[in-house]
Amino acid sequence: MKDMKIYFTKAQFENLLKIVYLGNWMANAIHNGTEEDPLDGGLEAIEHYVFAFAKDFGLENLVEYSKDFEQFFPTDAFDDLMIEYIDKYDEDCFWEELFYRMTDRDFERAYSNEEIEKMEMLELFEKQEPFRDKWDKEISERGIERLEINP
Repeated sequence: MKDMKIYFTKAQFENLLKIVYLGNWMANAIHNGTEEDPLDGGLEAIEHYVFAFAKDFGLENLVEYSKDFEQFFPTDAFDDLMIEYIDKYDEDCFWEELFYRMTDRDFERAYSNEEIEKMEMLELFEKQEPFRDKWDKEISERGIERLEINP
């Protein structure tokens, strides 16, 4: 396979840095990097490789070189910017997961597995609707305020 060249404007490369950072974060943030729970080294390597070109685009405010590790890493300012994306994503995922998990839980309490397996898609959707409505209203109006565990 022959080497290829790709050309970026400064703005495009800055967006590439963000995408690479976020992609590597999504894949590796859930791992601790031990032998039992390794990081995806291929994604780490691509991130460091792409980060190495930041200075060429005048983006050294986003990426810096560590002599100790002999690699490029995001600056604190870049980390802070990316944390905003991550926090928004996490917030949205939390509410969406809460909605679906509570809806599914209540639906599965109301109907047996046998009953659910016999339902056609339209019937399933229609019978889930009251549970979706309930949790949509609850989450929209009260968030987690009334969610409690009773001993």
